[in-house]
Amino acid sequence: MRFAVVRFPGSCDDRDALLACSRFGEAHFVDHRESDLAGFDCVVIPGGFSYGDYLRAGALAGLSPVMGAVRSFAAAGGPVLGICNGFQVLCESGLLPGALLPNSGLRFVCREVEVEVASDATPFTRCTEPGRRLRIPVKHQSGRYWAPPEVLDTLERTGRVVFRYAPGHNPNGSERNIAGVASAGGNVVGLMPHPEHAVDALLGSADGAVLFECVARAAVAA
Repeated sequence: MRFAVVRFPGSCDDRDALLACSRFGEAHFVDHRESDLAGFDCVVIPGGFSYGDYLRAGALAGLSPVMGAVRSFAAAGGPVLGICNGFQVLCESGLLPGALLPNSGLRFVCREVEVEVASDATPFTRCTEPGRRLRIPVKHQSGRYWAPPEVLDTLERTGRVVFRYAPGHNPNGSERNIAGVASAGGNVVGLMPHPEHAVDALLGSADGAVLFECVARAAVAA
């Protein structure tokens, strides 16, 4: 299992993502100028402030050369995980629907929340079960998931809402408590909470490790 962790100028959670991936396989950094992801089994776009979040969070990173390779990788069915700023990048690049708007309180939030697994139909949740609660931290200022009502209905109907904030844990006002969604093929997943910061009990929770474990298991089974 070989993980690619994409680094943009401004990425700041890349080392944590690399550490989380390395618990379940071989993990390497990939520069934002790269145009080839051959040899990798999974791509992780980490959190941070790509390109300083100038213009709009994730907008400039969505236009970088490596995103062409990520699109090709995803089109071939490869698993792609976007975390926080990575989720924003995936939405900005058109790989996931919707947008991440400023938090409803217009303030940066940084705290631990609980999310529920809403779908086990993705490589990152296949080894867990719907309804399972995960304790994972969030830290963002633009994490309020939004999409037109008809898009939200489609996501719900087709099982593409992957993570939902548990009752009382929505930190940003996301529509329908949505914390993470998947592409139509299910292989591209984005979420605002940070599973890479919850992979060891010493960090306060090891619940986030299940995402990396699931995709590693899926690769072995393929």
